[in-house]
Formats: sequence, structure tokens, C-alpha cells
Amino acid sequence: MIFDGDRHEADRYLLAVDEIQRSMSSASISATAAAADGGNDKVNSAIQIAMARLEDEFRNILLSHTAPIEEDALTDNPAAAAAESSSSTSAAESSTAAAESGEEDRLSSSDPIPRTGSSVSNSSGSYRSTSSIKELDLIPELAVYDLRSIAERMISAGYLRECIQVYGSVRKSAVDSSFRRLGIEKLSIGDIQRLEWDALESKIRRWIRAAKVCVRILFASEKKLCEQIFDGIETAAVDEACFVETVKGPAVQLFNFAEAVSISRRSPEKMFKILDLHDALVDLMPDIESVFDAKSADSIRVQAAEILSRLAEAARGILSEFENAVLREPSKIPVPGGTIHPLTRYVMNYISLISDYKQTLIELIMSKPSTGSRYSGDPTTPDMEFAELESKPPLALHLIWIIVILQFNLDGKSKLYKDVSLAHLFMMNNVHYIVQKVKGSMELREMIGDDYLRKLTGKFRQSATNYQRATWVGVLYCLRDEGLHVSGSFSSGVSKSALRERFKSFNGMFEEVHRTQATWLIPDTQLREELRISISEHLIPAYRSFLGRFRSHIESGRHPENYIKYSVEDLESAVLDFFEGCPVSQHSRKRSQ
Repeated sequence: MIFDGDRHEADRYLLAVDEIQRSMSSASISATAAAADGGNDKVNSAIQIAMARLEDEFRNILLSHTAPIEEDALTDNPAAAAAESSSSTSAAESSTAAAESGEEDRLSSSDPIPRTGSSVSNSSGSYRSTSSIKELDLIPELAVYDLRSIAERMISAGYLRECIQVYGSVRKSAVDSSFRRLGIEKLSIGDIQRLEWDALESKIRRWIRAAKVCVRILFASEKKLCEQIFDGIETAAVDEACFVETVKGPAVQLFNFAEAVSISRRSPEKMFKILDLHDALVDLMPDIESVFDAKSADSIRVQAAEILSRLAEAARGILSEFENAVLREPSKIPVPGGTIHPLTRYVMNYISLISDYKQTLIELIMSKPSTGSRYSGDPTTPDMEFAELESKPPLALHLIWIIVILQFNLDGKSKLYKDVSLAHLFMMNNVHYIVQKVKGSMELREMIGDDYLRKLTGKFRQSATNYQRATWVGVLYCLRDEGLHVSGSFSSGVSKSALRERFKSFNGMFEEVHRTQATWLIPDTQLREELRISISEHLIPAYRSFLGRFRSHIESGRHPENYIKYSVEDLESAVLDFFEGCPVSQHSRKRSQ
């Protein structure tokens, strides 16, 4: 090949082509006119031979210097990668709420990739776009010079179509190869929508990384190369046409994936990946508008904008559907021991993750929740509790509404317990869990507000009080003085038979409470200890006083051990068995160890 050899020979060849073209021009004959007329007598075979040769040379130079972009060039710089990592949220800790949604791949808009190489025209005028694009020199400078020299001759001779075809066929192959290295599969919209969620979630994470590299590095570098070779050669935007023709296929394939996700069936676990896609596209839109600023690329820009709109609508729809699902979650099997219901964990983990996306959702959620519950005939309808909070911003209202309807649902589930004390313990556990989750997230607490948080705290404390009343009023009633004294008797004034019955009643009731409530569970250690202390503060002084006043009357009779079964220390020890979630015998073994 001429351009593989001596530079002097290549220059001589180009000068010869120029001379032929000048001769044809002076004779008012062109290769195009000759082809149109079909007259071989008007066609100078020399120009045809020259163009065929230049086409081969053009192809050879492209092939010689075209290779997939190196792996390390298809990644962000360390600073950007670190920023992206630091922007990760707690989504991986979402348990059931977000199906281990893996927020470690969220993009950081605050740490753009430094630009290298020559500048790219930026019709949007966006600083973010300019500073985040990282163009690469895909072909060495001398080879670019040769390609441009050949392109100028071919286009001026009327061989524009041939030149673009050769360029497109070679560069498309290179783009496709780099595309494959990024792990982007050729899947139809139908294929994507049929994927299981775990598989789709993994592909979304990969897509977010790949889209950033495609737009900011791969496509931007291809645009730069087209400009280097074709810009200004002809009044028509040859460089733009070449670029769009080269990358349109991969670009459409890239955005088809996000489009398929945006129109797929909505479900709560998809919320956070949809928000990740949305954030990634928002971050990329200035770069998309810059790289695809040509009129011939309108369809790509429009597709990206439409996808962004659909992702926003999908997020809004999922939030609304999630609220309805929480309100109507139908499970009717009470959780053993009155512990935290799986629904409570699911919902609170979910809204904690929602708060991690606070900034995005504040922009997307502009309307208040639709609170028209189907329980309007019930005086405890959640709408009534919610009405006083309507002055808060829309997103905060949505989160509070979810908590309100969660409590409403839990209240219904508490009625599944036959034991009223256990129903109150269940509500105490679950509302306490809600409070702790709100306190544990600065973003969530800020949106919920301290006023409503105090209201929630009051609710679980009231449930604790209700539990104590339901359980211990009857037990403590056995320790009253009323009914024990006999008026006008020659004895000490105390009815031993009534006293014995009173001790027997206390023993029986306490044994039953002890046996039953040892199997109940308060998973929060601090709450468990606080409730035990509260029980002891009511039970122990009352029993100590009762025992002190009447012990001698029992011990002076027959078989006192049948009536005084517990010392004060025994009761203090027994209270430590409560709310551990396992039978009393196991607690006894623990203490003996």
C-alpha cells in the first residue's frame, strides 16, 4: 500500500490526483457527470483508477489503526471511581425491602471525569458536560492526516458515498467490539422484560457503568475522530453524518435497555434500581445532548429524554402502588411471641432507602398521597390521623402516610391475638421498631419531623402501659388487703382461709404469666430491660409489703410452703425470664450455668 511506505511516494500520489482533478475541472468534466451521462468517452479512466486506489488506501489506514479501546481506557479515573463508591447508599442492607438492590453502583454527579484531547463542540453550554467528557485519540495524528487527505480528494471527486461507506464499515466494527467489552448484550425489549429480577438488577448495575463510558468516552471519541477527518471538507455536515451512522446502532441498543426497564411491570423492589437509572440518565443528559448535538441525532436525544420521563413516572407509580400494598397487606397469621412483624421490617427498610434518594424523589414527587382509604366507616381510619400533617412537603407526606397505614394494618393484625396483653406487646414492639428506624436515619428523621416522632414514641409507650394494665392489674389485685380482715373476731383480725386463697390465687396467676410471657419476645434489649424494670417496680414492692404483713399468719399454720411459694428474690429472678422468646425451663438452665 502506498501510504504504508515512503511518505514522499504518498505525497506524490496525492499531487497526481490533484493534477487529474484540476484537468477534469478545467474541461468541465466530472466523474459524477460522466456516470450520469453513461458515456465512457467523457470519463477519464485515470480518476476512476485513482479513486479506487484511494478507497483501498483509506480502508487500509483505518484497519491498520483501528482496534478496540483498551480496557483501562474504558474505565473512570480513580478519583471518579472513589467518588462513585462514596455515593453508595445503604441499599445493599435493604433486606427484603429492595431485594438487595446493590446501590454501590450509583453514579456520582459531583466528580466528573477530567477531559483529555481536543475540545468537543457543546451546544448545551453545560459545564458539567464539558468537564465530564473524556475523549481519546483513537487513531495516531499522522494517520488522521492521511485519512483526511484522502477523504478530501474522494469527496471533491464525487466519491462521498464510497468514502463514508468504507469509514462506517470499519469504525462500526471497532465500536461494536468496544461495546461488547463493556458487557452490553444484544437483547430485545421483550427479552429484557422477561428476565428474572435478580438477573435484571445485575444488568442494570452493569448498564449504568457502561452507559457512562459509552457516552463520555466511546461515542465522544468517535465524534472527535469524525471531526478530525471530515470537518469542513464540504458544506454539508459530513462529519456529523459519519458519526451518527457509526454509533447509531450501539446507541439505540444502549438506550433500548433503559427503555425496556422504564416500561416494565412495576413492583416495589424495582424502585431503587429505577431511581439509579434515572439518576444516571439525569447525570448523562448534558453529555448526551453535547455528543449527539447533530440534527441527524435528534432521535437519540429524544429517546433518552423520553426514557428519563418514563423512569420518573415509574418511580411515582411504584410509590403509590407500594402505599396501597402496605394498606392492604393481607396476612392473617399472628407472629409468634408478639415480635416485630415481617411487614414492619420490610416497610421501614423500604422507606429508609427511599430517604436515601431524598433529593431525586423531592424533584419527582410533587403531589400529596391519595389518602382515600376504604375504611372510612372505621373511627380509627388512617385518614383522620393523617389530616393534621398536610402542611408538610409532598415526599415527607408520602413517607408519613406509609407509616400511618402501616400502623393501621398492624392494629388489625394485633386483633388476631387471643391474649389482649400479647396484642399490646405486639403493637409496642412494632411501633418501637418504627421509631428506632426513623431515629437511625438522619434523612428520614428530618423528613418525618420531631413532632410526629414524639407522637410515635407516645404510641409505643402507651402500648407498654396497656400491656402492663392488661397483665398485672389482676395479679396485683391478689395482693390487696381488702377482704382479708374479719371484723369482731377474737383472732388477730385476719381470715387465714381468705389469706391462703389469696396466696394461691397470686401463685397461680403469676405462674401462668411467667410460663406464658417467657415465650413472648421483645427483640430490642433496651426496651426489654425497661419493661422488666417497670414490672418489677410495680410487682416487687407490692409483694414484699404483702408478704411482710401476712407471712406470719401463713407460717403459723400447716404446710406454709403450699401457699408462700415465692420469696421476693424468686420473683426478682423470675421477672428476668420474661420476653426472651423461649420456655421457662430454658431460662432456668441459663441461670444455672
